[in-house]
Amino acid sequence: MSAPETSPVQNDSSNKFNALAFAGRVAEELGVPLAGVTAVIKLAEGATVPFIARYRKEATGGLDEVQIRAIEERSAYLAELESRRASVMDEIQKQGKLSPELEARIRRAVTKAELEDLYLPFKPKRRTRGIIAKEKGLEPLADLLWAQGSDQPAQAAAAFVNAELGVADVKEALAGARDIVAERIADLAEVRALVRSRYQEEGSLKVVKTSEHAEKATKFDAYASFEEPVRNLVSHRYLAIRRGETEGVLRASIELDDERLAGEILRVAGHDRGSVWAAEFEQAARDAQKRLVMPSVGVDVRVDLKQQADKGAVAVFASNLRELLRAAPYGERSVLGVDPGQR
Repeated sequence: MSAPETSPVQNDSSNKFNALAFAGRVAEELGVPLAGVTAVIKLAEGATVPFIARYRKEATGGLDEVQIRAIEERSAYLAELESRRASVMDEIQKQGKLSPELEARIRRAVTKAELEDLYLPFKPKRRTRGIIAKEKGLEPLADLLWAQGSDQPAQAAAAFVNAELGVADVKEALAGARDIVAERIADLAEVRALVRSRYQEEGSLKVVKTSEHAEKATKFDAYASFEEPVRNLVSHRYLAIRRGETEGVLRASIELDDERLAGEILRVAGHDRGSVWAAEFEQAARDAQKRLVMPSVGVDVRVDLKQQADKGAVAVFASNLRELLRAAPYGERSVLGVDPGQR
């Protein structure tokens, strides 16, 4: 039987939610008693994890430090997610664009990444190529490209040639329309979710040494020509590669099969191969993929990898320390320690 769920409760401050509202969900996800979760959330406001674990056992039901920390992190995440969800809906509502379908999708979002992907089309942007094209009056032409109707591209674009607005010819008009459509494709939550999934499941982390250190011996030489699938990365390797990047010795990137991904993005974006606009739409989609979606989603995926690696490293350290502390005493024997860092 699942733990009862408490309705999210908003605090007095704008768009702030009480972590206690998610106690039931956290209890169910982590498989711990609801009473213990509630006690931890209340105690965490003024007490540290070690203090709660050691001196408040009667309140938490004897939960250990690992369980308490997991409760704190998960309840905080859910509260932040709900606060962000409220902020996103408020902002879209102010723009007059919160449709019932969009609201339902926002309410179903279960991660911050999914929520941000849904908000992206409505998020205030810097002055992009698409915005510049709109300023030149090319959005109606972009609508024709997006619809992939029967109008001939060159003939349709001719009506938007305007030297005063900076559209010198048909070629520039179509280029501006593609810029607008590329941003529309890049803003599709389905496209970003697809690319994120491909990075995580099929991406390969490739590492090379920077030109400055290519001929020098460094402590990161084991990763000078490193390549491994993202799904197989272990924490200590990824953290070492990150350190190498921080010190300017290594350069890492996540590689994908661009051609296969391009076909999937076209499918998700609604590409009509039989349309007279097919070539223009494909060009816009490829631009969206390489210039807009892959760089930004790639950064998100690497941040996620770093967080996972940090947790993995802490878990390994905790396990090693636990075994060390449980080891039998060595007795009254002399021990010689050798510091490998000494030259």
